[in-house]
Amino acid sequence: MRTQFTHELVALTNDLTLMCRVAHDAVERLIDALVDADLKATYEVFALDEQLQKMYGACEARTVVLLALQAPVARDLRHVVTAIQIASELSRIGWLTSRVADQIYRSHPGHVGPQPILDILAEMGRLAAHRTAVSGQAVATGHNATETEPGVHPMEQLHHRLLTALTEAAPAQPTDSAIDLAMTGSYLERCIDHTDRIDSLIRFLDTGIPPTAQTRKDATSDD
Repeated sequence: MRTQFTHELVALTNDLTLMCRVAHDAVERLIDALVDADLKATYEVFALDEQLQKMYGACEARTVVLLALQAPVARDLRHVVTAIQIASELSRIGWLTSRVADQIYRSHPGHVGPQPILDILAEMGRLAAHRTAVSGQAVATGHNATETEPGVHPMEQLHHRLLTALTEAAPAQPTDSAIDLAMTGSYLERCIDHTDRIDSLIRFLDTGIPPTAQTRKDATSDD
């Protein structure tokens, strides 16, 4: 029974690792769609999001079976509960990329915005892709490798730059378009929020410290 449960936990971790790769691919393709107004890449983002939602459903079903039939205790229970939470965060990243892809689709064959704003959005996308990849590594290894530096988060700085650029472009920018661009930036920023939560969940799995009780010292500790 214990051997079977261990195999199920390994399979669950493998599923989550694959979900991380799909989420990363979705963000990467979103950058291509955004920068090049690439309709093919946009469709691929939609497809990757759909794949993520199906994988999330499968992960949820697997964890329910483990909880119901195996009755895990202590660290094993923490592993199962954390897994479904991580899967949920990844599914939200997929949903967010799909929302940005919606805006790219509606703007086609043009770009979603002028080049200076597009450059900032692309930079936000690249940061989201990097953080998704880092979270995927943490899920695969069970150890959080993110180094949290004091001060303002880089994505917050980019979001501030975006809002400043939108304000400066306001006289020539239709209000509806400015709102859509601000929402695009918000979607990309929220991708980072979900990777932050994944990092906290991995830290919880590794250390037993609940996400709400974690500090910056916990985030940078290798203990």
